[in-house]
Amino acid sequence: MSKQEKKDQTQELIKQTAKNLFFVQGKFDATTQEIADEAGVNRTLINYYFRSRDNLIQIIFDEAHRVEKEKSELIMNSDLPFKEKIANFIDGSLQTSLQYPYLETYIVSQINKGSCHKRDVEEEELKKLYADIEKEMELGNIEKMAPVQFVLNMISLLVFPSAVRPLFLENMMIDDKEFDRLIADRKDIILNMLFKK
Repeated sequence: MSKQEKKDQTQELIKQTAKNLFFVQGKFDATTQEIADEAGVNRTLINYYFRSRDNLIQIIFDEAHRVEKEKSELIMNSDLPFKEKIANFIDGSLQTSLQYPYLETYIVSQINKGSCHKRDVEEEELKKLYADIEKEMELGNIEKMAPVQFVLNMISLLVFPSAVRPLFLENMMIDDKEFDRLIADRKDIILNMLFKK
């Protein structure tokens, strides 16, 4: 293995470890030392490769954000029928919630701090989405409302359970496995709430 391959491998190991600590285990306050210990590397390597813990977090957040944005664009720009596009978007979002159970909680906490906030949608994409929603309303497939309300409903139904996961687990007295099962079951529930038929 070349020196560059070893460097790339170590960087990837550190990023994956940080993702696991933050987005899977919900340990948002994990220190550089804790990340290094979990990855089995020297703490100075994190500073060498990423300059700081905050920079590492920003990098992994940006990568996750880019993947999600690309996935959303593929779905929204497809030629599938509208309900099928929305079903695919919901499915992809729920899969991300299962893979990274604390990602939404992390995003909300970072937005509240004024960091890690980026626009996901371009104006033209949003106009097209609203036009598609209005067309579905005219066809009687969706209750009549402002298109932004449809989007708010969909995002709320998708994001809220994961964003309040720790609170929900404690107050509903269920474990992680049961919560993941509930999340996996949400696709049809959400579709039935959003669409009349």
